Amino acid sequence: MTYRVAINGYGRIGQSVLRALVERPDLPLEIVAINELSNLETIAYLTRYDTTHGRFPGHVEARDGLLWINGRAIAIRSEAEPTALDWEALGIDLVLECSGSFKDRATAERHLAAGAARLLFSQPAEADVDATVVYGVNHQVLDPAMQIVSAASCTTNCLVPILDVLESRFGVSHGVTTTIHSAMNDQPVIDAYHRSDLRLTRSAMQSIVPVDSGLARGIGRLLPHLAERFECLHVRVPTINVSAMDMAISLERDTDAGEVNACLAAASRDRFLGLLGVTSEPMASVDFNHDPRSGIVDATQTRVAGGRLLKALCWFDNEWGFANRMLDVARHWLELPTANGPPPAD
Repeated sequence: MTYRVAINGYGRIGQSVLRALVERPDLPLEIVAINELSNLETIAYLTRYDTTHGRFPGHVEARDGLLWINGRAIAIRSEAEPTALDWEALGIDLVLECSGSFKDRATAERHLAAGAARLLFSQPAEADVDATVVYGVNHQVLDPAMQIVSAASCTTNCLVPILDVLESRFGVSHGVTTTIHSAMNDQPVIDAYHRSDLRLTRSAMQSIVPVDSGLARGIGRLLPHLAERFECLHVRVPTINVSAMDMAISLERDTDAGEVNACLAAASRDRFLGLLGVTSEPMASVDFNHDPRSGIVDATQTRVAGGRLLKALCWFDNEWGFANRMLDVARHWLELPTANGPPPAD
């Protein structure tokens, strides 16, 4: 069965989701609508050309009020109010909420009122959603009766699988992380006003900018036994894509860098195949652009002090990796058998 999907908010993640789906034709998902507060010609242009991921690997055309991708039509809507959308008429099975403009259940329910069956957030949501999921760690909690789910964040998807492996092998006492994140579109190119954060008034291209992070809350939500054991910092740096997670983690038994790298490498070949990677090559951030994995541990940077204090570095494409995890969550969720049995085949 092919499921009908709408993208709400066609920014960096929305565009990456569409491209990732084109590159994964095995997925039973079809983008049939995009809601974005822009015009069709601009949407087509930003689909066709992308500074980060290159030219679109297929044919893009704006015609007859529709966006055509490789001969398939996508309806374009430009509605600020979700209840004005025609999701019911379009038969939308799932809305991928990629606008980043809201994270509350009440607003998500407006998409359901417009006729969508389910909604998946592309960011951490409020605690009253049905589930927050990191694919590979807890996607088993998904249930076909759920309607509003969050795919967490790019940073959570990078860090939580690693913590899960370390906890099962060594035990994790506590830790501090620093996310070294590429610039984002809420930062100005030159100094300009920002709604609330004075640091975000500064030029993204000239400074390393500390920003607030909710990652510690995400760890507690996904791995409750580690709640309140982590503090997390976040800085933005003048690059357009690919980020890194710098981790300092106190383990509960003695180990060394070789054993840590070996257990993470084993997990990358087994439980987290395609989600977690380990590299020993001398690589830089740009080498991980367009990498679909949630995180790639740089084994050359692993250190252990005093047997139990682990220092590790993990790279991740904050756009492409997360877009692929959204698609993984969407597929798993939509394909779950209902009380009436498995989804019918085409």
